[in-house]
Amino acid sequence: MPLPLVLDRSPRPPLPMTRDEMLARGWDSVDVVFVSGDAYVDHPSFANGLLARLLEAAGFRVAVLAQPDWQSCEPWRQFGRPRLFFGVSAGNMDSMINHYTANRKVRNDDAYSPNGEIGRRPDRATLAYCQRSREAFPGVPVVAGGVEASLRRLAHYDYWSDTVRRSIILDSKADLVVFGMGERTILEVARGLDAGKTLKELRDLRGIAYRLGASEPPPTGPGGGAADTIELPDYDAVAKDKLAFCEMTRISHLETNPHNARRLVQRYGRESVVVNPPALPLEQDEMDQVYGLPFTRRPHPSYGVARIPAFEVVETSVQIMRGCFGGCTFCSITAHEGRIIQSRSQESVITEIKLLASQPGFKGTVSDIGGPTANMYQMRCTRPEVEAKCRRLSCVHPTVCKLLGTNHGPLKSLMREARTVEGVKRVLVASGVRMDIARRDPEYLEELAAHHVGGHLKVAPEHTDPEVLNLMKKPSADDYVEFDKAFKSASRRVGKKQFTVPYFIASHPGSGVEEMIELAVFLKRNSYKPDQVQDFIPSPFDIAACMYYTGLDPMTREPVKVTKGLKDRRMQRALLQFFKPENYFEVRRALEQAGRQDLIGSGCDCLIPDRPPKEALDRKRREATQAFTEETSGDHIRGGPGGRGGSGGRKQRRPRKSIGYRPQRGQ
Repeated sequence: MPLPLVLDRSPRPPLPMTRDEMLARGWDSVDVVFVSGDAYVDHPSFANGLLARLLEAAGFRVAVLAQPDWQSCEPWRQFGRPRLFFGVSAGNMDSMINHYTANRKVRNDDAYSPNGEIGRRPDRATLAYCQRSREAFPGVPVVAGGVEASLRRLAHYDYWSDTVRRSIILDSKADLVVFGMGERTILEVARGLDAGKTLKELRDLRGIAYRLGASEPPPTGPGGGAADTIELPDYDAVAKDKLAFCEMTRISHLETNPHNARRLVQRYGRESVVVNPPALPLEQDEMDQVYGLPFTRRPHPSYGVARIPAFEVVETSVQIMRGCFGGCTFCSITAHEGRIIQSRSQESVITEIKLLASQPGFKGTVSDIGGPTANMYQMRCTRPEVEAKCRRLSCVHPTVCKLLGTNHGPLKSLMREARTVEGVKRVLVASGVRMDIARRDPEYLEELAAHHVGGHLKVAPEHTDPEVLNLMKKPSADDYVEFDKAFKSASRRVGKKQFTVPYFIASHPGSGVEEMIELAVFLKRNSYKPDQVQDFIPSPFDIAACMYYTGLDPMTREPVKVTKGLKDRRMQRALLQFFKPENYFEVRRALEQAGRQDLIGSGCDCLIPDRPPKEALDRKRREATQAFTEETSGDHIRGGPGGRGGSGGRKQRRPRKSIGYRPQRGQ
């Protein structure tokens, strides 16, 4: 069924967030209530804004319940009983990643909340929101979606409880889970329920996962053939047997191409979870319709002058495509958005830039023209019949597929046109580029350097060790070195001094202290000083998360080195920023542990001097003082019986005021 055609693109008032706003529209009820863990921002980069506008364009009455108080179901009742369903999402991020760092520490802020305030959504938000939806109006269908639900649709490793958890469908008791980006599927769900179909009659939709009762037979393919359905290892097996977990991961990732994916079934005792093939990607005209919806491009007026950090990042940006064919094992973009690139037309993008330029307060700079990867615009497999059969997880690893169209021509044309829009002074690329593809077009690199980089260009080499890069499905370190040279050379030719900003990951599977030391030496030799570093977080469904949990590559069953201890993880992070005085002692500990004292001193490759700098000593004193204070005050985590906190220990930990919903992570 086609997406609704948008004829009038002029901004419309935001959708109601309160009962009074609903009544002001002349509505006595709504068809759909979207429940979101994010603040309501009427912008295409925010799922709650985009999907709500899409349903509005299709003629449905939609209300948005943003960051409600989950400790009561009363906020869910303010709009009355929804005629069709509750749409539930944790937000643009998995709620656990949103709340906790790689070291499982509570984050200081939430980029998707007003003023960055932490604690405005619960842990495992999908579960809490679904429960309140059912309590508020029993019998109203509950449809879960978003990144959190998508990546947890099957049994999955949960880093925060260090357990294999069940499918989110079973724990949330949602009637349906919409996985992926969801535009096609959520429209079909709404239209189906509006036409009087039952939830069971919607089970054949693409992009849907659902629970199968004990008395219900497992589904088969359209022709009745069992070949259209694959049964995964059951939950009891994957929770106990790491080889079974690897097999589940391998199969589920091979069944992600919407053109050839088969239905997946996973048993949980007497119940089963069924995952249908993904929704088909949007065609160009459909992408144009989605991004042409009448967004205000602003947070809801009720937030007043409150800052929403995530909105500020994208306020003056324009997304030109979605999806990624990179297939990096640590990244959820391919798993959620798909590996098939979906691009907007040049006309659609330019229309949005003109709209942006006409808004009050626009200062002339488009902060980003890109997507998950800025230079994959309009790139697709050149053989659709082959694409429909392909099960390759990456189109660019170990080498760029010969059938992949890597022509930058459409992108260069778009960039040139964007620069001519009245009121636009600069059009920047901030989302980063795929280096191995960009190097194929020197003209693109030169144009990028001349017009679209404000001094620094984001790139993601991630590591230098060949084995680690292979596990990541990333190109060799030489690729980054050559790209860096090519970009700097292009910058010099256009009379600019510009640099690449490389991103690296610490503690990724395959990377031990030894590999990180070699990465640090690489950085030293090339005079790279990364300002930002990433700590690997095992995200549900990702292949790298499977490596972390099992110690095996699920695609080959080969053993993989894994770093889990927090001390070792801190050492790896410190090595990436060995040049910072405050990291001195962590770096020294890593070098001594690895027997690399040759890198301590004043030699060319030496990472740290013999003597600690004053800043390092000052930090050590502060940490010692803090530790002593916590010890004597009892304000630290105690151990079990016989250790600290046991019957023979000192006084128990003082209760501290909670800053938000913090259930036991194992629950």
